[in-house]
Amino acid sequence: MTRRRVVVLLVMAGMMLAGCGGNRQSPKILGGNGSESHRVSGLWWLIFGLAAFVYLVVGGFIVLAAVRGRGTPAGRRSRITDHGFIWVGGIIAPLAILMTVAAFTVNTTSALRKPSSRELRINVVGKRWWWAVEYPTLRVTTANEIHVPAGQPLEFRIDSDNVIHSFWVPQLAGKMDAIPGQHNYLRFTATKPGTYRGLCAEYCGTQHAWMEFLVVVQTPGDFGRWATREQTLSNQSPSNEQQARGQVVFESSACAGCHRIRGTQAQADLGPDLTDVGQRTTLGSVRIPNTTGNLAGWIGNSQTLKPGNLMPPQYLSASDLQAVVAYLQSLK
Repeated sequence: MTRRRVVVLLVMAGMMLAGCGGNRQSPKILGGNGSESHRVSGLWWLIFGLAAFVYLVVGGFIVLAAVRGRGTPAGRRSRITDHGFIWVGGIIAPLAILMTVAAFTVNTTSALRKPSSRELRINVVGKRWWWAVEYPTLRVTTANEIHVPAGQPLEFRIDSDNVIHSFWVPQLAGKMDAIPGQHNYLRFTATKPGTYRGLCAEYCGTQHAWMEFLVVVQTPGDFGRWATREQTLSNQSPSNEQQARGQVVFESSACAGCHRIRGTQAQADLGPDLTDVGQRTTLGSVRIPNTTGNLAGWIGNSQTLKPGNLMPPQYLSASDLQAVVAYLQSLK
């Protein structure tokens, strides 16, 4: 009966752990595609190797004691005295291991926060529950998708305007808390182009699990073209009648009371900046893909997709909704 209970408990635990991952693939926490993640991963492997070595040594002593203890003739003394074993195993060896780990930890920590004159400054603010992104030197504002050039030092200024969040891109850098009223800085260099998933690593409320973002690492040339296109978006205008109607509906509805689109009458900052929403790959802070149907569903009632977010349902007619969707998709 006891065995059955153990089996049932193991099966239930397996099912619960399997359900924790959902349908999302977790990013690799030991990725080395950023200068900081490379150093942190190296330190982790050192600590893991030392821990494994200690485990094997201690396990070997236990096995040796179990085997030799039974066959040792009475009165035969070990070559190592009790005092010697305590000095070597209890003081000298642990001290050497801890000093090694301390030296590598201090060296790694000091190297992570060194500023550079070539840094690209990016301001990131944790919202409820999404990320506002600003490039002050480029005069570009976006949300949830952060474009950066490979090979250039980056300086992220991390803030929050509500509760404590935590900015974490496991494959590029370590965690940095976003604390209201306090500027925290994260510095690293992305080394390999690609798209990396980031997430909030501090429980912050109802939609903490869906407060994600993407870091798009591009070649310097591709990033330059992206930045140039972003800077010219404020000069764009609707290219057809449906998009023009969508802009009018957007600016005359509650949408303009929360969102900003550069070059238009919509200049609010309660929700994400939508100036480049047409080129983003996801909606709702990486909640769903940015498709026509998903965008229409998000505008109609985002609460069905991300319950608890601050965007109320928008009651638009079918034709007005299609026009707004067409307009927003043209912003790229």
